[in-house]
Amino acid sequence: MSDAQVFPAERPSKPAIIRGLRRRCPECGEGHMFDGYLKVVDNCPVCNEDLSQHRADDGPAYLTILLVAHILGFAIHFMWVIWQPQPIVMATTLTLAAVGLSLFLLPRLKGMIVAIQWARRMHGFGHNT
Repeated sequence: MSDAQVFPAERPSKPAIIRGLRRRCPECGEGHMFDGYLKVVDNCPVCNEDLSQHRADDGPAYLTILLVAHILGFAIHFMWVIWQPQPIVMATTLTLAAVGLSLFLLPRLKGMIVAIQWARRMHGFGHNT
């Protein structure tokens, strides 16, 4: 058995992660990774890379909550210190910011997690060399 069969070609993580954050195929960077908002396509429409093996599960949601909560935590502090708005204005503004930021980040973080799994050959992605 040759080394190429035992150790398949390495997939660089950094370009795959950047492509995932752009919601593109981690292999070619051209094809769309999603069919709709969050449904990962089974195969890349450009290079035909199999993406059906992903197991993103709840990871993107947890990362989204973590990032949004930290960003809004700082925003609450700075809004109160600098402007001291009325509570209803502050609550409305931060609610809209939380929803908007969550909707923006969720598909990008899911793309990143799928790309990391692809680059590290996790969950069936290892069979493709």
